[in-house]
Amino acid sequence: MSSEQTTSTEQPAGPRPRRLTYAAALAALEGLTLVAGGVWMLVLGLTGDPDDRQQAVTGGITLVVLALLPLLAARGLLARRSWSRGPAVITQIMALPVAYNLLTSDGTGIPVGIVLAVVAVTSLVLLVNAETTRALGIRGPGGAQK
Repeated sequence: MSSEQTTSTEQPAGPRPRRLTYAAALAALEGLTLVAGGVWMLVLGLTGDPDDRQQAVTGGITLVVLALLPLLAARGLLARRSWSRGPAVITQIMALPVAYNLLTSDGTGIPVGIVLAVVAVTSLVLLVNAETTRALGIRGPGGAQK
């Protein structure tokens, strides 16, 4: 094995930074919220009187499946796996247009959009922070440590 392969799999030393823990907690919160929303849609679709039962069930299943991305990312972040930052960042980037749509909606969607936008931006800031990058063992271009 070359030294590059060996060093990329080593676990960074020291305690997990709080910023990394906060980013993992926010990703887990988003994942759990998606699961709750998906289960709620499924229950309403199966027991209630939706406009389109098939659409409600499909939407609920889709939300539950989408919840896997931030939940797996949160688990990876807590375990300090470098691969986990990618799915966590993708989750936040996907949340921003949803937040925008909620902000431009009527009534109750606006506060939810504000919360989602704040969580997404906060998570992005935490995920691209140099301390988080070092804790995950992510190296810069050319293998140089940032």
